[in-house]
Amino acid sequence: YNNYEMLFCEKAQFLERTTFMNEKLKSADVNNLFHAILSLKDLNECYDLFEDLCTVAEIKEMAKRFRAAKMLSDGAKYTEISESTGLSTATISRVNRALKYGTDGYMKMLARIDYED
Repeated sequence: YNNYEMLFCEKAQFLERTTFMNEKLKSADVNNLFHAILSLKDLNECYDLFEDLCTVAEIKEMAKRFRAAKMLSDGAKYTEISESTGLSTATISRVNRALKYGTDGYMKMLARIDYED
């Protein structure tokens, strides 16, 4: 294999796992949750729902992962991201893997928002 073929094979294998994971995740309950999130009208409604739905620590952890995705997409090094967010390098690696081989969820959202620093 050349480098491009190896990268394609890695991406294909990851997409197979992601499709399987998505199938394990899908249910009426998850659909209802996601529809509720999609129905939010503004930032205040988002804060209201997530404050009821998650702990403060869970929300902050998700926000740190999103910040790590932004920093990785901007070319930051793991050590810089870890120092800035407090995330472990293992978590940063997982975010990086999702950026490279995932469903492009992070990149879609980063492209759609005006990111606040």
